[in-house]
Amino acid sequence: MSSSSSSVSDGILQFATQYSIYSGFITFSFEVIGNALNLLVFTQLKLFRTNRCAFYITIESISNFIYQFLSITLTILTSIYGDDATGRSSIWCKFRFILAQICALTTLYMISFSAVDQFFSTNHRYNLRQMCTLKLGRYVTFIFVCFAIIHSIALGSSYDIQPTFGCVISDHTWVQYSTYFFYPVLVGLLPIVIASSSSILAYRNVRHIVRRQLAIVRRKLDKQITAMVLMRVIAFVCLVSSYNAYRIYATNFPPSRSMPMAYAIGRLLQTILLSINNINYMISSYIFIIFSSRFRRQVEIVLVKKCWQRCKYWCCSINNRIESENNIEPCNS
Repeated sequence: MSSSSSSVSDGILQFATQYSIYSGFITFSFEVIGNALNLLVFTQLKLFRTNRCAFYITIESISNFIYQFLSITLTILTSIYGDDATGRSSIWCKFRFILAQICALTTLYMISFSAVDQFFSTNHRYNLRQMCTLKLGRYVTFIFVCFAIIHSIALGSSYDIQPTFGCVISDHTWVQYSTYFFYPVLVGLLPIVIASSSSILAYRNVRHIVRRQLAIVRRKLDKQITAMVLMRVIAFVCLVSSYNAYRIYATNFPPSRSMPMAYAIGRLLQTILLSINNINYMISSYIFIIFSSRFRRQVEIVLVKKCWQRCKYWCCSINNRIESENNIEPCNS
């Protein structure tokens, strides 16, 4: 290989590393703010405390937090060592993919469950509306999270460090499973079909919701959440598809370090697509704020009337305590 080709590949790898670092820190900053707003709104407002869809969004936000802390850890390691260190330790290689898959499965299917719940919640048939309860939603979520943990441990354990490829799946059976089921179906087509069809049907239901004899507060809440879930599903479909397609290719044809140019291009492509995929874990709150004026007012209520008032109360109580301690005169013997 010529020196010019080597310098080009080194330049591509350096650009991919810098892109990964900057995009990782920017995404993490927006993610912390966005998911914190979701957790505050959906846990502090009484309107959402018994709402099943809000429960799924809350679980999704918690999963997003865990995923982004893993992502920022990889970003920090990249800024220190020049890579994410998965090619240095076999335990870290396995643990990184296990935790990432648990969070990815949880987030994707919480989006799907929220869309399905809105379809049942807005259905004109009373028995279908009563079918899904908050208790059932908690059971389903618990069972699915257990499945995601077991499945991710089984698949993540097949990852190992190869001298020329780095941290990749070493077992041929798991390669075939990832190629034909995990990426195209379990984290690809299945959640996309479930979320898309359910959100479209829920949107159709909510357009005819005025005809039903429901309280105006309930009708407004159904319209708000249905619109929020629909826009969330659209963003989810757009952001996840390209990275899943790349993972199917990279699982079967991992770029070899013995071919520096192909390895550098593959590393750059993976970094760009991964940064696009990571937007899916921080964008939900911003979509809700942009497309729902009611959610904007709810964010304002939580931040101003709840969080700010509590901060003022704590600051005032601390100041009063300090003043009272300073005003105590020492007793004379």
